Amino acid sequence: MAKKEIKSTFKIMAPGGKATPAPPLGPVLGANGVNPGQFVTQFNAKTAALNGKVVGCVVTVFTDKTFTMEIKSSPASVLIREKAKIEKGSGVPNKQKVGKIKRADLEAIAKEKIKDLNTDDIAAAARMIEGQCRNMGVVVEG
Repeated sequence: MAKKEIKSTFKIMAPGGKATPAPPLGPVLGANGVNPGQFVTQFNAKTAALNGKVVGCVVTVFTDKTFTMEIKSSPASVLIREKAKIEKGSGVPNKQKVGKIKRADLEAIAKEKIKDLNTDDIAAAARMIEGQCRNMGVVVEG
């Protein structure tokens, strides 16, 4: 079998297990030559356990209109908001703090995200997540 030629690669974010072909997902998929119904069915099957948690996905489209998808972990900001129990980050994080998170929660987030970060060291990953917390106006305790 001949090697498939890649037509395009793009990234999307969608709620795990609850994606629909409606906007904003459908138009992005259609513009890149992916059947939205087929994609949503496969995506929801792969992410059913995540139950609405936003996840990233890298989609590779080939010239014969087939595609592959690689499911990534949730964005760090979503995980931080979930652990800190806040609606959104601060507009002025250096002056207004909106929440607190424990160091143990920070390390749990780092362990979940480590496969998508550019490090293999948990301590370095935790420092990256701590920087994201600082940028969101979330205080790390402990």
